[in-house]
Amino acid sequence: MSKTVALMWDCLGLEAAVNVTDINQQRMWAALKGQDLTKVRTEPNLMHWRLRAQANTQRHYEIYLLEIEDDITVEDITQAFEDAPQQMADTVRRIGHKFYSDRAREDTIKIR
Repeated sequence: MSKTVALMWDCLGLEAAVNVTDINQQRMWAALKGQDLTKVRTEPNLMHWRLRAQANTQRHYEIYLLEIEDDITVEDITQAFEDAPQQMADTVRRIGHKFYSDRAREDTIKIR
């Protein structure tokens, strides 16, 4: 079984990592119980993330959705980004689903 994680990072590192599958399950159970869905946690709102990214283009935000196995936690991903941020960003770009990217092109970077 797998789950989906939403990841948002910029030139300064990982900003957010959220298990979207858990949120969807919480909403489903709330709907089955007849609860008010407006009171159920709905983060991350990817459109809010995208708006933040578009308003801060100097930070070169990227937002990806990533399918991971159940034995991998959000904390594992967060730690991996802290330990090897460039390697993790490259890996997520390769195997994840891009939702938004304002990644700086290599040929436009003046100072590395």
